[in-house]
This record gives sequence, structure tokens and C-alpha cells, in this order.
Amino acid sequence: MTQVQEISRLVDSYRDWVKDRTVVRSVHADWVEITTPFVDRHNDHLQIYVKSEGDKFVLSDDGNTIRDLELSGCTIDTPKRKSILQTTLNGFGISLDGSTLKTFANHGNFSYRKHAILQAILAVNDLFHLASANVRSLFREDVEAWLQMNEIRFVPNVQLAGKSGYQHYFDFAIPRSKNASERIVRAISNPNKDTALNFITAWNDTSQQRADDAKAVAILNDNEKPIGEPVLAALQQYDIRTVRWSERSTGIELLAA
Repeated sequence: MTQVQEISRLVDSYRDWVKDRTVVRSVHADWVEITTPFVDRHNDHLQIYVKSEGDKFVLSDDGNTIRDLELSGCTIDTPKRKSILQTTLNGFGISLDGSTLKTFANHGNFSYRKHAILQAILAVNDLFHLASANVRSLFREDVEAWLQMNEIRFVPNVQLAGKSGYQHYFDFAIPRSKNASERIVRAISNPNKDTALNFITAWNDTSQQRADDAKAVAILNDNEKPIGEPVLAALQQYDIRTVRWSERSTGIELLAA
């Protein structure tokens, strides 16, 4: 058997595997449920729903993908998140109807469109839970929205020079008021040893160029996992105030003064 023949046989085997592990059943007078062998991040099999409309078919996830994200604490309720979602769906030619992923197919391209919506479901899951750059951006956006909601005045995207001469980036600066000193804030989406040390280094260098009573504040994302005590201890050792996102109401007085 040649290598081409062997690979061809493996491709046929994969097609048979998909077919054998796909279950089709009627769930409503108009809709058919297709359970596939592909799994999501919960290790549950992906399901899509199909309805015939004339000579076309509607393929839908019944809103399950977005609903699962929202139940996991990732709501698609800001312009940034909506833009990321739409860009991802556009790449697969999938539309968003409310919170439902949807596409249309005909007899000639049904397999292709079915594959596209399954890939879109997986991509949307991965987009918000596995892409660290997006997590960082989205958490910062959540913090900014929270500051605005509580009418806390701030300057976003601040670069400050340290004693070393290097510029350091901080997410927000809250100017001095008659009741409180300047506060320099960083939103840390993944609190760990490295991100804590990064903030400590930046603040230690920068603080020497600020007023003596200036304060640093770390807003820590604990949505995905608990924050380790060594991380909190390290930040506090350098007099950096910490606010857990799950307990952010406790930080309003510190930041709003």
C-alpha cells in the first residue's frame, strides 16, 4: 500500500467515525437535533438544530453557546466583546440572531455549512476563555465600566516615567482630590507571581517620581480561579492596595474619594 493510499484510507476512517457517532433525532415538529462527536470545553457533545424552510435549511445552536458563556460569567454586553464576537463569526460566515448562532444551507452546501457552524461554536468558546490577550483586554474593560458606573473619575491608559528613566504603563490614574491622594491602578486579569512582580517593579520605580502619599491599587480578577495568598502578600509587602473583583464593592471608598 502506498502512502497516499494509506492516508486516503485514514481519511475514510475519520469520515466513518464522524458518521457513526452522529445522532439525529426529531425534537419538534419543525426542528431536528444533530448531536456530533465533537465536544466543548465541558466535554459535552456539540449539538446543532436544523429546520427546513422551502428549499433551504436553517442551522442553529439554539443560543446555547452564548448562554454558556454568560453562565460562566462572560457576558457579551460591551462594545469590545460584541466586536470580538462579530469578527469571529464573520470568519465562518455565521450570523447572530439575538444570542443565537445561525446560518443557512441548501442541499449542495449543507455539509460545509454544518461544519462552519460547529467550528464557529468552538471558536467562540475558545475566544473568550482561552485567548489570554482577549481576557486581559476584556477584564480591563470590565473594570473601566465599573469605575464609570460608580462615577469614579479616572484617566485611562497612563504611562509614567520611573526613576530609571523607563516608561511604565498603568491602566488608570485617579487624580488627587481634597480628600485623597493620587491613586495609580492596574487591572490584573491573571494574578500570579509574574504579574504581581511586574506591577511591583513598575510601581517601585515609578513611586519615587510621584508624591510621597501616592498610592498603588491592584484590581485582581478572581473570576476564573482563587488568588494565591503569596500573590496578595507580595503586593501588600510593597504597600500596594488590593481589590478582589468578586469583592469590588469594598474598593469603591478607596477609589472614589
